[in-house]
Amino acid sequence: MCADKLRTGLRMSRNTYLPSLLCLLLLAPALWAQHAKTAELTEKEIDLVREAAVFPDERMKLYTRFLEERAARIKDWSSRPKSAQRVVKLDGALQDFTALMDETGSNLDQYSDRHSDIRKSLKLLAESVPRWVSILRVLPGESGFDLARKEAIESGEELASQATRLLHEQDEYFATHKDEKGQERNDDAIKSTAQDSSAQPSQPKI
Repeated sequence: MCADKLRTGLRMSRNTYLPSLLCLLLLAPALWAQHAKTAELTEKEIDLVREAAVFPDERMKLYTRFLEERAARIKDWSSRPKSAQRVVKLDGALQDFTALMDETGSNLDQYSDRHSDIRKSLKLLAESVPRWVSILRVLPGESGFDLARKEAIESGEELASQATRLLHEQDEYFATHKDEKGQERNDDAIKSTAQDSSAQPSQPKI
């Protein structure tokens, strides 16, 4: 009888938890796709980033400028009358803002590991992020974009902390490596540019 009760209990557990597990498995790709959203840059922005490929400090200033423009866009939409279009626009803008902040953070890690001197752009970024987070905090949450708003706030707080920490680390590093101040050190981009240049036929002198 005890064995029968045990089997009955196991069947009930399977019936209870299996549907929930299946539901989570079905929803996981959609949730991950939303979280893994990549930043949407315009063609002009992409060209500017490419032109600054060998200048990490200038490139990070560009990312800060792009984020500033998106923060202003979010602030503008937040002040408009409530509507279905406003909800859709804010949700998309917040997701794009988060993705661009995450991409900015990834670039910071890369340049910091190479000891590229990006202190000027780090200072600008560290001063700017708290202002963007304030815009997000005063935006009243609505069901259509509240999740995106919370994720943007979280990414903003992480980026602010990262920028402040890296600025402190770089100040310390270049205080003891004064001969390396101002060096860009984007080795991959420099190597790629050099290869592209060597692949081009030499132009005759006029």
